Amino acid sequence: MTALRKPYRTIVFILLGALAAIALGLLGIYQALVTVPNEYRKVVQADPQTQRQASDELLQQAAALASDLRKQRDWEAWFTEAQINGWLAVDLVENHPDALPEGISDPRVAIREESVALYCRMRRGATETVVTLVVEPYLDEPNVLGLRFHKARAGMLPLPMGSIVEHIGEAARDLELKLAWRQTEGDPVALLTIPATLDDDGKVIHLERVELREHEFYMAGSARSE
Repeated sequence: MTALRKPYRTIVFILLGALAAIALGLLGIYQALVTVPNEYRKVVQADPQTQRQASDELLQQAAALASDLRKQRDWEAWFTEAQINGWLAVDLVENHPDALPEGISDPRVAIREESVALYCRMRRGATETVVTLVVEPYLDEPNVLGLRFHKARAGMLPLPMGSIVEHIGEAARDLELKLAWRQTEGDPVALLTIPATLDDDGKVIHLERVELREHEFYMAGSARSE
């Protein structure tokens, strides 16, 4: 370096400084990418026995709901955050191992009064990150579920909503579900039509109410002959 004239030394120092700044920036991006949100860390590290018990509770409530639908005109159901996460940690893994796309694992939820945070681990090559999607569900009209997407992140880095919209559209097409889009204050909103379900007794089951409570998801509707 001492053999270089001063102007060239200055250029080299500038380039080295720029390279160091880029390296530090990339390190910061990588660290932000692999950072695990505290809320996800908390729910994914729950006690295994507690998770299994919560999973069993959800399955029991689902069975009770199916029984009620055969007997009653009106129905309601609520599932806690712990029950949903227990089912995702236990029953999904043990009985539906192929349900998740390749590279996706350990999905969890955090339910608040106004939105639901959906989490999962995503691995691409040697890099693993936690993807977060914050959604506000509501009932636009009977059997039409509105999903307002507030934000998406990989680690601490924001993800473009366009890619989320594209993946939701592909999933709806695969499941042959009717899907429409609108925007609310710049946020994309998916309007997903849930097909009315016909039970064994010939009654049509409708979803007529969706509500978020603290750590709990509530829904209600009717089952009637048509």
